[in-house]
Amino acid sequence: MSVVFITGATAGFGQACARRFAKEGWSVVATGRKPELLQALADELAPAPVHTAVLDVRDKAAVQACAAALPAGFNEVDLLINNAGLALGLDSAWQVDLADWETMVDTNIKGLLYCTRTLLPGMVERQRGHIINLGSIAGSYPYPGSNVYGATKAFVKQLSLNLRCELIGTRVRVTDIEPAMADTNFSPTRFKGDVERAKKVYEGMSPLTAEDIAEAIFWCASRPWHMSVSRLELWPTQQAPAFFNVHREK
Repeated sequence: MSVVFITGATAGFGQACARRFAKEGWSVVATGRKPELLQALADELAPAPVHTAVLDVRDKAAVQACAAALPAGFNEVDLLINNAGLALGLDSAWQVDLADWETMVDTNIKGLLYCTRTLLPGMVERQRGHIINLGSIAGSYPYPGSNVYGATKAFVKQLSLNLRCELIGTRVRVTDIEPAMADTNFSPTRFKGDVERAKKVYEGMSPLTAEDIAEAIFWCASRPWHMSVSRLELWPTQQAPAFFNVHREK
């Protein structure tokens, strides 16, 4: 039975992935920072095989301990979904709270690195595995206020490509999933709980859903081993890359 290890499984894309893979008979390692939400997810997915672990991916020692403590039946991870990540604020670079930048770097970059470095050796040794990283269209297309968030996702994109290059011959695949506008907990988190401001982001259009992204991730993971989806952009039909931002003097 295949095993999927999901970071940030208590909401959004991660939670939807846990449901999608459990439905297909995968054993699920669901991690996140809120134990009550992890327990609720395990109860919902029962009798599917689910192992939950309270984990903050920013804590390197905790990531290593979590992997080392995986019980039999969950300890040979076939698929790592590096989903945990966030955007904080839309302030300009000269106005932003430096702590927000640090949190995004620690989570989106360092947390992803800790999980990857911890679980990748086992995949290489077993000659099978797949790492799916949650990037963003913000890693390719800048917009005002995306400063460090977009930069962290550009890192995810380049790391994914570099890993693909290094893993040739190991049967370990790497995929970068790059969603555009998706109505999850992303905007409420970005706006630090301002639900009304978050709702306005999606007014008058139909954004992607967490289930849309989970379906795309499952499709990538379920391709035959000789086929690797390297990078996948996912857009709502009502969204497209913007024109260049030009300031014109009056």
